Amino acid sequence: MPRFAANLTMMYKEHDFLDRFAAASADGFQAVEYLFPYAYEAAELRRRLDDHGLEQVLFNAPAGAWEAGERGVAALPGREAEVRSGVDRALEYAAALDCPRVHLMAGLVRPDATPAERAKHRDTYLTHLGWAAERAAAADVNILIEPINGRDMPGYFLSTQAEAHAMVREVGASNLKVQLDLYHCQIVEGDLTATLRRDLPTGRVGHLQIAGVPDRGEPDRGELDVHHLFDVVDELGFDGWTGCEYNPRAGTSEGLRWLSDYRSHRGGGA
Repeated sequence: MPRFAANLTMMYKEHDFLDRFAAASADGFQAVEYLFPYAYEAAELRRRLDDHGLEQVLFNAPAGAWEAGERGVAALPGREAEVRSGVDRALEYAAALDCPRVHLMAGLVRPDATPAERAKHRDTYLTHLGWAAERAAAADVNILIEPINGRDMPGYFLSTQAEAHAMVREVGASNLKVQLDLYHCQIVEGDLTATLRRDLPTGRVGHLQIAGVPDRGEPDRGELDVHHLFDVVDELGFDGWTGCEYNPRAGTSEGLRWLSDYRSHRGGGA
């Protein structure tokens, strides 16, 4: 059965961030993810995980001036020192939290970027991914890249599964993986069943995420038949985590009917 991780950046917003660990555990989650840990001491986050029997399964490396609108810097020429220091900081947190995955965001590019400029962004990203994967391998951490739809994040450098998998193949590092968010993939490409059947068996997918389409609410509302998709994931033997990266429509706990229904459908825990 798929294993579900609560995304504490988007879920449980009715609680202060540090109290969201307890809330997720109380709802039966065994793992959590979130965007960034850096506003908190690693020891405090470690204590919250231990106190509530949770695993930390994913967070992002520092992604530039987030509040000013940046969405990563790894594909931006001239930001090399920032990328490297950010990866090192992320790996320090990953070690403290026993987190095996770090997402390295590419960043935004101008909509009028020329093919030559886009090629330079790609080369920059590949160089940084290779360096980050080598650095992370010594810590037994996977570096992830995620295609993101241009409606939610206009200008994001990486948008399709094919692009992401091509980059992973080109770098050739066994610990560089694709973060397959079914919400983003449905908006950009659709055909999710075929995508899962094509890409999960390759071993290049390191993490899944889910949300309802089109409004990014609970995954059982909107375009997706999540019972079917989860059954496909189960059938394919994917043993990673599926992050619940969505905005609850009302209270988080009240909106978890989809998860209890799937547990009843398949049997088992979160």
